[in-house]
Amino acid sequence: MSAVRPVESFENTSRVATISTARTCTAAPAFGPQSSTSTLCAGTRLFSSSSAADESERRDKLMGYNLEDEQCNVTPTIAARVGTNLHLQPKHPLNTIKNIIEEYWKSYEANAPFEAHDDLSPVVPTNLNFDSLLIPPDHVSRSKSDTYYLRDEVVLRTHTSAHQTTLLRSGVDRFLVTGDVYRRDEIDSSHYPVFHQMEGVRMFTDEELREAGLSKTESSEAELVKFAEADLKAGLEGMARALFGNVEMRWVDEYFPFTDPSYELEILFEGEWMEVLGCGVVHRNIVQDVGRGRQPGWAFGLGLERLAMVLFDIPDIRLFWSQDERFHSQFESGKIVKFTPYSKYPPCFKDISFWCSGADIKPTDSSFHPNDLYEVVRDVGGDLVEKVELIDDFIHPKTGRISNCFRISYRSMDRSLTNEEIDALQEKVRELTVDKLGVELR
Repeated sequence: MSAVRPVESFENTSRVATISTARTCTAAPAFGPQSSTSTLCAGTRLFSSSSAADESERRDKLMGYNLEDEQCNVTPTIAARVGTNLHLQPKHPLNTIKNIIEEYWKSYEANAPFEAHDDLSPVVPTNLNFDSLLIPPDHVSRSKSDTYYLRDEVVLRTHTSAHQTTLLRSGVDRFLVTGDVYRRDEIDSSHYPVFHQMEGVRMFTDEELREAGLSKTESSEAELVKFAEADLKAGLEGMARALFGNVEMRWVDEYFPFTDPSYELEILFEGEWMEVLGCGVVHRNIVQDVGRGRQPGWAFGLGLERLAMVLFDIPDIRLFWSQDERFHSQFESGKIVKFTPYSKYPPCFKDISFWCSGADIKPTDSSFHPNDLYEVVRDVGGDLVEKVELIDDFIHPKTGRISNCFRISYRSMDRSLTNEEIDALQEKVRELTVDKLGVELR
């Protein structure tokens, strides 16, 4: 969803006759300390208040990885979100969107069942999250300013596409994958470091190709691509109508590393064109790498929060994580209803200014990245932080040092904040900004 990050997944942000209800994990990769298929698929819950229990459960949920490892940049705040699985909670808006999409593909084609996977572990090998999807080694999304690493070779998935090649290798032709994904990102009403995606993949069998007068071995690449593309667009236009009704749509050419050609579907919603999803024909190199020769197929990906915020009129992405009954009592399973905001409490603004490098460091040597500051603020303030924005920056005319001033907006969704608690949070932010980021406060 970030405007400055090159595309790394279908959803920038920022989740068929019978959908199988058997939540099998035979396709999940086994790796990491004490890893096993059962470990990958085990259900988890939010941490208890006991510090000893916190650490034990955190290690279990993250497959034994230690947050203190020098290669790890996953914070306790992020680790605490793993296993919450908002998309599986009945009546939750994300669960409703997920179920509508699954039901659509359930009725789309009588003889083409999709397997539905919604409990695959978000802890995945780095190569499955990036390399297997043809994401270049130097892509910005691989940096630790963008991605949460448990170790260099293991990440919290940045998209549900991380499971695509594993499922394709297992022989599955049609599947939906829904789950929580993790990205270090800016802080505002539409960005959150944990959000939910849904991916769909359909590969065409030899029988389906024969019925269309095509063949994996004899048809040209252009013919196979054209066939897959037509089926993709027809299916996704129907899915958009299932969500938004009879709306005007248009297709926009895009670029994703793992599909070719690639598109975004936009709809005309309340007078403006809005992106709904990204999609494309599965890249021929991926198809070959998973041992499927020239088998054509398509894939799409979308963000559940993005759709739910529009369909339910939810103004702030933090609300999805709220425990306030005034939020949850407004929703029913399977129904899209407009959210009625309850009292909005006043914000509290605090500024922090600093030189982006110490006095003894050349400006060009500064490794400061805004996402690192956002992570510090988020880890201290949690969901009390509504927004962090750069309000001033300049370069000293003599020393060349760079100065930034960020404004932090604190606001609770559920109560009024006190000056004392915000002052305490801000002081902690200032301390950690110096300790962790190596900047010099002004």
